[in-house]
Amino acid sequence: MNTGIKRYCKTLSLKDDPKLIEDYKKVHAPGAAWPEITQGMKDVGIIDMEIYIYGTRLFMIMDTFADFNHDKAMAELATKPRQSEWEAYVSRFQQSSAEATADEKWQLMERIYKLD
Repeated sequence: MNTGIKRYCKTLSLKDDPKLIEDYKKVHAPGAAWPEITQGMKDVGIIDMEIYIYGTRLFMIMDTFADFNHDKAMAELATKPRQSEWEAYVSRFQQSSAEATADEKWQLMERIYKLD
């Protein structure tokens, strides 16, 4: 990977309800996420993001520039247009409260192995 990029991996659990899980996938289908949300992520320095699912477990890969300050960026992201509205909207799918910020929901994972 390019050394000018910093990668964060995060995880979150969805409610164990097949209908809700399918609806959550639809909310994240290409073009379905609210434009203010994707713009807010870009504005705070997130240059790429992918979310994967296995059962009720979500796994996020978030790429940023090397000088990205995670805590500062997540605090700024929480203030972006429609961000709190989006978090409340998607909370119905997630094992979290409607008041939780994205940073409170998505837990950073620790890398324990990297191919040499």
